[in-house]
Amino acid sequence: MRLLLVEDDVLVASGIKLGLTGAGYAVDWVGSAERALQVTQVESFDVAVIDIGLPLMDGLSLTQALRRSGQVMPVLILTARDALEDRVQGLDVGADDYLVKPYELPELLARLRAILRRSQAATSSVLQFGPLELDTARRVACVRGANAQPLPLEFGPREWTVMEYLMLQAPKPANKDKLLQALTGWDKEITPNAVEVYISRLRGKLEPHGIALRSIRGFGYRIELVDA
Repeated sequence: MRLLLVEDDVLVASGIKLGLTGAGYAVDWVGSAERALQVTQVESFDVAVIDIGLPLMDGLSLTQALRRSGQVMPVLILTARDALEDRVQGLDVGADDYLVKPYELPELLARLRAILRRSQAATSSVLQFGPLELDTARRVACVRGANAQPLPLEFGPREWTVMEYLMLQAPKPANKDKLLQALTGWDKEITPNAVEVYISRLRGKLEPHGIALRSIRGFGYRIELVDA
């Protein structure tokens, strides 16, 4: 998942980015609301984490401006303000959730998973497709046979990102460009061919269990059952 972090404090932003990257997010960081508005006009993100105490335009005004511009990505606001009226205002301007500082990384990650599930109309942290299960909270995967014990599957960090994106999009195909963006941020170089490499690796792990990753010419890939 590609995440936009809007935080003006470099040290705080570095800590948040490190934690989120370690959890599998591709994180792009900007230090102002004005820059965030610029990049969201030309780039797409799956979710935004916005600090409320930004210089000039604050996080609430940024969230409101994003909604007015037609941006529908989920927004999580980070703030030191814990008054009821502040939380209400944040939700009213278009934020999906509101996390009060100080907080622990596991809570931030859990809230991000929750708002992403809501945005994708998912109801559980466990994604299922046929016999395949991805537990996004514990980051474990398995395939379940009709009368057999679950068989664990091992996915590398980027393989996991691709699988999670494919399963969230299912039964619709996933756009290849969006997959590429989900795999990396501005500070890393990755070629479009890299997506094909990860798809090929995943096919080798999934096809023995009746799951196919079908190429959609000119668009991307779709996860399917082999006998479907």
